[in-house]
Amino acid sequence: MKFYLKDYNRGEAIRIIREWTNLTQREFGEKIGKSKRTIEQYEAGDVNYGIDVLYTIGKEFKIDIIFEKSKRK
Repeated sequence: MKFYLKDYNRGEAIRIIREWTNLTQREFGEKIGKSKRTIEQYEAGDVNYGIDVLYTIGKEFKIDIIFEKSKRK
């Protein structure tokens, strides 16, 4: 699966990937080494995550997460 990060806001991206994996927030968090609360905060947009989290998600679920530089000036 390829996931184009630019098509989603930060919290929405995590939620969509989690729902695609058909896991609860707790199960998803356990797979990537985060708590259920942290996943909730990511999905709500209350806490930002770094590239390391996306790398872990991509590796764990065999997803190519595509980053593209914005074309905005």
